[in-house]
Amino acid sequence: MEISGTGAILTDWAYDCYRYGTLDALIQNDTEAMNDESTLERVLKVAIWCIQELPSLRPTMRKVTQMLEGVVEVPAPPNPFPFNENSYS
Repeated sequence: MEISGTGAILTDWAYDCYRYGTLDALIQNDTEAMNDESTLERVLKVAIWCIQELPSLRPTMRKVTQMLEGVVEVPAPPNPFPFNENSYS
């Protein structure tokens, strides 16, 4: 994906899609994912937690498993790259 002549960074773009509620851009033509938007959002939030730039913010693998299984709620993740000024949305 290219935006304004520069290569987009997938993780930044995915976070922006989450932040702006445009998850459909991530799953173009994937009918199964489109039909289960709550699972898509949960998995994306877990992924964003796992790529936090600050290691202390990343969940343990046990917590990741619990979040993916739906045993515990997945809180809204913060910007994974707080020191990166780029935004692709």
